[in-house]
Amino acid sequence: MMPGQRLQGCRSLHLNEDNGRFALLAVLIILYLLCGAAVFSAIERPSELRAHGRWNGTLLNFSETFNISLQELNSFLREYEAAIAAGIRADALRPRWDFTGAFYFVGTVVSTIGFGMTTPVTVAGKVFLIFYGLLGCAATILFFNLFLERIITLLAVVMKAVRERRIRNSGLLPPGIRHDFSAYSLPGWKPSVYHVMLILGLSAITISCCASAMYTPVEGWAYLDSLYFCFVTFSTIGFGDYVSSQSAAYEYQSLYRVANFLFMLMGVCCIYSLFNVISIVIKQVLNWMLEKMSCLFCQRCSKASALLGRRNAIRPGSKGRQGRFGQAPNSDGPCDSDTEGRRLSGEMISMKDLAASNKVSLALMQKQLSESANGYPRTVCGSSRHNGFSGGVGALGIMNNRLAETSNSR
Repeated sequence: MMPGQRLQGCRSLHLNEDNGRFALLAVLIILYLLCGAAVFSAIERPSELRAHGRWNGTLLNFSETFNISLQELNSFLREYEAAIAAGIRADALRPRWDFTGAFYFVGTVVSTIGFGMTTPVTVAGKVFLIFYGLLGCAATILFFNLFLERIITLLAVVMKAVRERRIRNSGLLPPGIRHDFSAYSLPGWKPSVYHVMLILGLSAITISCCASAMYTPVEGWAYLDSLYFCFVTFSTIGFGDYVSSQSAAYEYQSLYRVANFLFMLMGVCCIYSLFNVISIVIKQVLNWMLEKMSCLFCQRCSKASALLGRRNAIRPGSKGRQGRFGQAPNSDGPCDSDTEGRRLSGEMISMKDLAASNKVSLALMQKQLSESANGYPRTVCGSSRHNGFSGGVGALGIMNNRLAETSNSR
């Protein structure tokens, strides 16, 4: 088979890369759900059965002690469940629908936390919630995206300044440029996804630990339960089994409610940003899996690559060359020449062949080689398609534009 036909078959697989990534992610999510269901069922099911047994024994003893039929007792319990849904508890709780309670409720609505402790029961309230939540949730998601953009910009500025200082202090810069290095200002440099993920992860842990230290004495929860509440709340899961600021009165009540609001705001923004960074890392893992799968299924391509690979004893690798010269290999054209075949297989080629294939001048090539030898940081060039990422929309688009997507050459 001709090399052009082989490359055409590989290119047809590349055209469906987005669909393949979507299908692979769907399969992995289904497997993830099945594994999670199996684990939680094994952990929680025995406790549920024991609780049912204790409750049935309690009902039977109460019915026999006070001579009340189980049917009447169950009817009374249904009325109590309805009272709980309306916000009535045996212990004294703060009013649900005064102004502060309503403000807490709308905050859980627009942030998509939705604890479920307070819900509208009137028809007018339910209809108003539909339209109010539609606009409020959209505006809050926009706020989270803008917060994410500014956080990444701030981290980029700080990390860029640290990187410049390290390069200045390393002594790798030529003497004539060392004092004017700010003019270069690392053009095109972006922070690493892993660095941003580490910083956001540490920030989320710090906020959760500080908030838990506040909730434990005030709400009377165990510290582990407070950490559990922080994750459920900050990730906007909002089960409702633990809800803060629900008692009728607190010591330093106003200060506590302000601190509770600030912790929730910072935690939700931080966890939302962290989720978006992790999604980019997951996307790169999917790209790596697709690449490995395409190599396994395309046996003819792998055989041809093996034949070409045995022609050289020294194989520096195309990835390392791409990071050195800052040029992504152009795989859009047909593989008609022996030179192109050697370049795609990762063999060593001459400077003349490299300059002709990438259409760059020898002067630019020498400049790039000199910068690499003198320790200049390489710039991120090329479109997002070269590193396996599409542009994306919303928060993912912000991440792709603001961060240097990870690749094998990093």
